[in-house]
Formats: sequence, C-alpha cells, structure tokens
Amino acid sequence: MQPKTILAIPTDGLVNLYKPIGRSSAHYVYRLRRIFGVRKVGHAGTLDPFADGVLLGCVGRATKLVERLMSLRKRYRTTLRLGVTNETFDPERPFEPVPHAVAPDERAIREFLLTLIGTVAQVPPTFSAVRVGGVQSYERARKGRPLELAARPVRIDRLELVSYAWPRCVIEIDCGRGTYIRAIARDLGTALGCGAVCETLTRTAVGPFDSDTAVRLEAGDDAVRRSILTIDAVESAIASESQ
Repeated sequence: MQPKTILAIPTDGLVNLYKPIGRSSAHYVYRLRRIFGVRKVGHAGTLDPFADGVLLGCVGRATKLVERLMSLRKRYRTTLRLGVTNETFDPERPFEPVPHAVAPDERAIREFLLTLIGTVAQVPPTFSAVRVGGVQSYERARKGRPLELAARPVRIDRLELVSYAWPRCVIEIDCGRGTYIRAIARDLGTALGCGAVCETLTRTAVGPFDSDTAVRLEAGDDAVRRSILTIDAVESAIASESQ
C-alpha cells in the first residue's frame, strides 16, 4: 500500500482576509504570524478600525509584493450620514449636527460626485497617517495642533450613488492608491453645505481579490492556512488585473 502524500501548505504567500469592524489592520494581520509560524508578515493597505472588508495579508517572502498590491484598484462601499460633521469624518468621534442643514436633492449629490472622477487634487483628512516632517498628522491633531495638509493627486475611476434617503446616502467607489473616502465625505458635505461623515465603510475588493473569497480568522487556523495563495499565483493575478 502506497503511503499517502501530504501536500505541504506554503508559508510564503498572500491571504485575502476579511477584517471586521473594531480591529486595527496591523493587529489583525499579525495574528498570521502564529498561524503560519513565521515572523515576517505585513499587509497591503490599512483599513481604519471602523471599516471592514478586504485586507491583504502578506506572509514570508510575499511581503516583497506589498508595493505592487497597494497600487491595485480598490473598491469601497460607504454610507454617508448627512447633516452632521466632526473632526475625523467617521464614527470614531461623536457626530455634531450642522446648524440649519438643508437636505440636498439627489441631482446635486450626483453632480458633485461627477466632479471628483478622474485624477483630482485631494487634501487628506487631518486625522490621517500622512507624515509631515516625520510626524503623522493624526498625532498632531490629537494634541490639538493639527497640521495643514497639502492636496495630493489621487485617481477616482467611479463614484456611483447607490441610494439616497435623507440623511443617508450609499456610494460605491473605485479608486487608486492614497484616496481617502473620509475626504470624499468631507468635501461633499462642504460643497453641499450640509456636512457629511462616513457612517460605515467596507472595502469590497483590492484588484482581483474580493470580499466573496476573503477568509475570516474566526474560521479557524486550518481554513486560513488553506486559503493562502502562492507568490506565483498572486503575481499572475496582478498581471491579469493590469492587462
């Protein structure tokens, strides 16, 4: 009787993770160290704690792919709460009603979203990880000494208004690296005079890696190990995406 062949699970590759709400990206990804028994682990693009969705975990030698993965197109779905604002433009801080806010009509929202499509200059939120003089902007903002950040070019390929019923609208976004969805909320609220914050945010895809195939750490170590994609498979997927 022939002995069974045991196929070794690679410890160099990519895990398409689903990050739940309330977890930091780094903390969630670093749990892969124990699962795969390796120290070298990273991720390709942070999700804020209030956000959920696709988080690409790179294990072992796959960390060399981080920059290429971060350059892939991202897809998001966000619920914006209109009529309110705050410092962070997300639910991390209490919502502050905008005095005398008037509900914009749907046409006004659609027209504003059209102005953001293409390569546009976007000012990052004050509460962001952008570094100025070696200091992250949010560190200064938390101390009451916010930095005035310069606009940066970002690419937005699609902004679709999925639904609108005051005070909420749901938007889907396809965008490139460095785009802040919270900045889109801020700018929409300012342009329409009613204020806006991101109430929810889900990253539904990074390039060819989407939420339908993402694995949850809560599914168990074996499920996570089986989900790892080899470096060759990842490079092939990246190449197909860029064609």
